[in-house]
Amino acid sequence: MRAVVNAAKDTIEIQDRPIPEIAADEVLLKVAGAGLCHSDLSILGRGDERLIGDILGHEVSGVVEAVGESVADYRPGDAAIVSLVLSCGHCRECLRGRQNQCREIANRKVSAPLSPGIGRDGGMAEYIAVKEQHLDPLGGLSPRDAAPLSDAALTSMHAVNSVRDRLDSDATVLLLGLGGLGHVALQILAATTGARIIAADTDGRKVDYAAEHGADLALVSGKDTAERVLKETDGWGADVVLDFVGIEPTVETTKACIATGGQVRLVGIGGGTIDYGPRTNGLPWGVNVERAYGGNRSDMREVLALAQAGKISLELTHYDLEDAKEAFDDLANGRIQGRAVLVPGA
Repeated sequence: MRAVVNAAKDTIEIQDRPIPEIAADEVLLKVAGAGLCHSDLSILGRGDERLIGDILGHEVSGVVEAVGESVADYRPGDAAIVSLVLSCGHCRECLRGRQNQCREIANRKVSAPLSPGIGRDGGMAEYIAVKEQHLDPLGGLSPRDAAPLSDAALTSMHAVNSVRDRLDSDATVLLLGLGGLGHVALQILAATTGARIIAADTDGRKVDYAAEHGADLALVSGKDTAERVLKETDGWGADVVLDFVGIEPTVETTKACIATGGQVRLVGIGGGTIDYGPRTNGLPWGVNVERAYGGNRSDMREVLALAQAGKISLELTHYDLEDAKEAFDDLANGRIQGRAVLVPGA
């Protein structure tokens, strides 16, 4: 089979690999679509020797080709999506529904929990072997187009769910960044909360998208973003800030306009930082800051239900798997609106 491989630092290769064999509890999934994420660029940029040689791709959906002898709920021809977090299912955290904090794969010494393409072969290939417990049925959703739901939508849903108790009708949420994740988070906020949504991005096209998809106020980001948010909230600030960029300017905007007792979720991995100290962190009293990652199975099922109901959709650009280098270059240079999906045999 053909596969996109992490060959060296900042280098991918499209290689021939054997079709994976499956264990008794696994499914062989014929990949219909594999999403491309800034995390993939980050993985390549690190040049981590432990990941060199892995097939990339942590957003994966497709159609079941074959099943192991103990698989109970899937049959050939079923459409399914692969979990972002390959949790064990039996540790304390998994049993409490916190699969993205699984004690077997997400201890405090790892930068991210085990995922397809991050610590094991991923889905930028014609086939992938997956444990049955790490699949969810797609229902009527397109197996080609659903792949980014497993991260772009899942991570957004988890971030929103973590602050849902603060998103009443009299609350204001500031959404920074309207790219692959942010444009989905906007739709989730609009569909599932009554909060006032202020959305900001440096790209005017994305700002126009926000204005058409649920933002109460859509701003072109700049040095005056925090000032405008404060003006719109009578000087109080945003009750919640969801930063899907994570670079220094967006972090500074967050610090400048988060309300007292507000909730901050840092999702983007752009390298910005918030220094913490009881007197010197530059934040109002009572602010909670959380580094958001992935989501749990409950979040994923909520995502699928919203997508199946037509309440969220993905803005997609498709590439043939053989054109993966072009797709990576387009993503790295900001030429992709929404999410890119690699399609084997497109």
